[in-house]
Amino acid sequence: MVILTLFDATNGEILKKWQFDQSQQIRLGRAPENQVIIDHPLVSRFHAELVFADNWQVINYGSNGVLIQGQTVQKAILTHNTVIQLAPNGPLIKFEQINTPQICQHQSNLPHQLFCIHCGQPVNILKTVRNYQILNVLGQGGMGTTYLAWTGQELLVLKEMNADIVHHAKAQELFEREAKILKTLRHSGIPQYQDFFWEEGQRYLAMELVHGQDLENYIHQHGPVTLQQAIDWMIQLCQILSYIHSQKIPLIHRDIKPANLLVTNINQQIFLIDFGAVKEIGSGGSTRIGAPDYMPPEQNQGKPVLQSDLYAIGPTIIFLTTGRNPSEFFQLTKDGYQFNLNSIPSITPRVAQVIRRVTAHQVIDRYSTALSLSQALARC
Repeated sequence: MVILTLFDATNGEILKKWQFDQSQQIRLGRAPENQVIIDHPLVSRFHAELVFADNWQVINYGSNGVLIQGQTVQKAILTHNTVIQLAPNGPLIKFEQINTPQICQHQSNLPHQLFCIHCGQPVNILKTVRNYQILNVLGQGGMGTTYLAWTGQELLVLKEMNADIVHHAKAQELFEREAKILKTLRHSGIPQYQDFFWEEGQRYLAMELVHGQDLENYIHQHGPVTLQQAIDWMIQLCQILSYIHSQKIPLIHRDIKPANLLVTNINQQIFLIDFGAVKEIGSGGSTRIGAPDYMPPEQNQGKPVLQSDLYAIGPTIIFLTTGRNPSEFFQLTKDGYQFNLNSIPSITPRVAQVIRRVTAHQVIDRYSTALSLSQALARC
């Protein structure tokens, strides 16, 4: 395997990488037919070629020459980590040769198996972005597509901003805000931030992989859970919300719903995901964001407050214990739409009282903090 890395000579910043697994000839230059295209005024249309016989060599074809260790060469043998310069004061490219053993054919693996039982390497790589090998698509939403990615050492989630919105200023702002905020958060119920970068004009966010299932799919697959289980999960969620609401500048998630709550396979721990709609309290803007069945009136008007996140816990309990859309239980009252909890046998009177308060039409009538809501749920 050959890896070529274009980097900035002034600060060492990596500008671009190319990886070649089985090539024996690699052309470099400005022209689009080259395998390595470098748009630079000192680079010729076909500037140089890397060829392999018994070893790798670089051959100069450019009018401004090729330099190795500051010396102009017409042809030179390349060794691992050799730096090639295309023209004096031209672009710098590092050559890396990774010796690979005989290629495994990945035979006798089960369908959908991620790693080969013989060599331990990924069976199928959809594409490679920097050092992330994308193995599978985990999900796709309005903001981005999430992938399962392998770094060679660990599995991660890699979120890619959708191509059709990449040029929308608001979408860019939300995507970058998610990365910025995740980088500052440290909580056992929030996936750990790993990396944020641009590659070929596209934005990517890498974060910890949580081995679990979102609660929406969990209920669809397993059916409704007991009220006790639903309350336990919501108490865990309250602890996470208490953390993000108590930041130096409090944060509002704005998209609390079962699809954004992961439950781990091993210990039934709840994780809050998808911070793409997160908003700092007091920041400007009145964009309407959120899932209608889990969104309070003030958020629907573009004026969310911290209690707006708490509101979603009410309809979430309804969904978890019935498996039905919370909107099916809406009824119009003198105070606006409220949930008709009398028609839900799984909801006890005490829990119904908590749900009515947390989903009250007026913010002032709700629980003031996630901690107070957690305590109320614990008493149930």
